[in-house]
Amino acid sequence: MPGRIDLARRNQALAARIHARTTRQRARSVLLQMIAHLPFPTAADDDQTILLIRPDHLGDVLLTTPAIQALARAVPHARLVALVGPWSAEVISAYPEIDLTLTLPFPGFTRTSRTASPRPYWQAWRWAQKLRHLKAKSAIIFRPDHWWGAMLAAMAGIPQRIGFDLPDVAPFLSQAIPFKKGHAVELGMSLVSPWVETPPREAIRLHFPVVEEDRQYIQERLREWNFPDGAPRVIIHPGAGSPIKQWSPAYWAHVADRLVGEWGAPIIFTGSDRELRTIRNITHRMAAPAIILAGETSVSQLAALYDGARVVIGPDSGPLHLAVAAGTPTVHLYGPADPAEFGPWGSPERHAVLTSDIACRPCRVLDWNSDDPANHPCVRDIAPDDVIAAALHVTQQNSQHDDTMTGQTT
Repeated sequence: MPGRIDLARRNQALAARIHARTTRQRARSVLLQMIAHLPFPTAADDDQTILLIRPDHLGDVLLTTPAIQALARAVPHARLVALVGPWSAEVISAYPEIDLTLTLPFPGFTRTSRTASPRPYWQAWRWAQKLRHLKAKSAIIFRPDHWWGAMLAAMAGIPQRIGFDLPDVAPFLSQAIPFKKGHAVELGMSLVSPWVETPPREAIRLHFPVVEEDRQYIQERLREWNFPDGAPRVIIHPGAGSPIKQWSPAYWAHVADRLVGEWGAPIIFTGSDRELRTIRNITHRMAAPAIILAGETSVSQLAALYDGARVVIGPDSGPLHLAVAAGTPTVHLYGPADPAEFGPWGSPERHAVLTSDIACRPCRVLDWNSDDPANHPCVRDIAPDDVIAAALHVTQQNSQHDDTMTGQTT
């Protein structure tokens, strides 16, 4: 198919251009080197306080939590303070290992347009003065390329600053961990290696603490929709942070109708209130009934909805990682991101990953706003029948797993 081959080559060339360092980025590197050599005074430190810096949104924050939990077990008397964006405060504060959650609107993570200005540097200095009051002994910069967070920790006078040995980050660190491409969970574990002996891969668990109050809320919401008691929860979360990650509404409707026929229960759709229009576009195309809970759950309530579901299906997104953390079988549609780095953490028999075979995938470019979405079919290439087959497979595997566990405990 020459047209497809040419399209892949075009996209590869454009992605290479996007990933190439710009003149502005090279100038920024010079500036950061200069800032790193400034004599920031060391703050009075408290040996028990460790600052955990993670600027990202839901999915990336969740993939950091196995490292945080391992750190809490290794140094049980430590005071763990999470510094996250306001968009992630709810998820990180749900973990009892976190003693204090602080938020700030990290530059570059507000999902608004970016402009070149000195404001991020002044913002770092202003927040650094506030962080000095923590008297933190250590700071861990969990995002690999987060030079701003590393600079912030240095300006705050935190003596031990741990992050990855990357060009714009390392100048601000007291301990630079070698960076090797791998899954985000494993990268997080490598950053706590000064305290934690890294366990075998299969021993690392991704878990979200679901509480009974949230389960009760979900039960009440489902009763309002007349969801049959004991019916299987089959959940579709069709939204994603980038338009390129999204699938066709017609495809979702086809999958939903087929799964209603398979399991005899209404499909439950989840998402934010901003995704209601997309979800209604899907449900209007369906022949079978559906339940829409978009915009009606907090993160912890969403986890309670996913907990015990038969399967959760959706494109690469934070809520799909939440479903994995809730212990539910999942089906993930991946496009520009690399599942080897950001895929579901768990057995592939319980968490299926579907991708296109187009040669430009994974391009690792999530924002193609200036380009026609038709030029980036990596998610839309995935066939509805493959999604249905994957959903049936992971639920069958989950049933066999439950039977095995029952046999072990009787």
